[in-house]
Amino acid sequence: MAISDLKLPEGVTAHTFEHSAALARELAKKVAAQLSAAIAGTGQATLVVSGGRSPVAFFEHLREQPLEWSKVVVSLADERWVPVEHVDSNAGLLKKHLLQGAAAKARFVGLYNVAANLEDAAEQADRLLAELPPIDVLILGMGDDGHTASLFPDSPNLNQALQLDNPRRCWPMLAPTVPHQRLSMSRSLLASAKTTVLSIQGQSKLNTLNDALAGNDVAALPIRAFLQPTLEIYWCP
Repeated sequence: MAISDLKLPEGVTAHTFEHSAALARELAKKVAAQLSAAIAGTGQATLVVSGGRSPVAFFEHLREQPLEWSKVVVSLADERWVPVEHVDSNAGLLKKHLLQGAAAKARFVGLYNVAANLEDAAEQADRLLAELPPIDVLILGMGDDGHTASLFPDSPNLNQALQLDNPRRCWPMLAPTVPHQRLSMSRSLLASAKTTVLSIQGQSKLNTLNDALAGNDVAALPIRAFLQPTLEIYWCP
């Protein structure tokens, strides 16, 4: 299956790249252009990214882009509830691969905080996100199970986190893999982004995306919540 075989909703566009390096390079250029345009228009720009190992090359290309980084706010679509120093921390990943050099001037708004339990941590993150400027660019990933951010199928709180009319910005979520405890931006906050890109690699992700396009049960495959007009998909084998 190729991405051209997918029956994409009207308004959704797809871009195919030969390899991950090309995808990372072109995505960095696109995001930098979008952020620059936002800065020119409003004096600031907000970027929300996903963690994991897949975006590392993208982060490293993006930090080299000629941006007014002091006018950029960076945040995370989701976070593992572990300290920044932990190997699984998304914030730690950003600090190592994106927030370096000139990009270190960006303001980072993280989700992790020390709290008595995951619910308390999510409530604290929710209050912090109330101060997050409007999201200009959102970069999502997707798992083979159809999750995006940390909106995992069968997780407690999933149905509430997927409600567009729920004003809460951050939810405690549970992943099927270690570390299990996660913090995730809600669908309503993520859906408010002016530009959304889904960046995925590999045939299995393409198969999952094809399955998502074939049905309507958002809770079964949460990525379905974001397969809306204006979405751009970046894919490589």
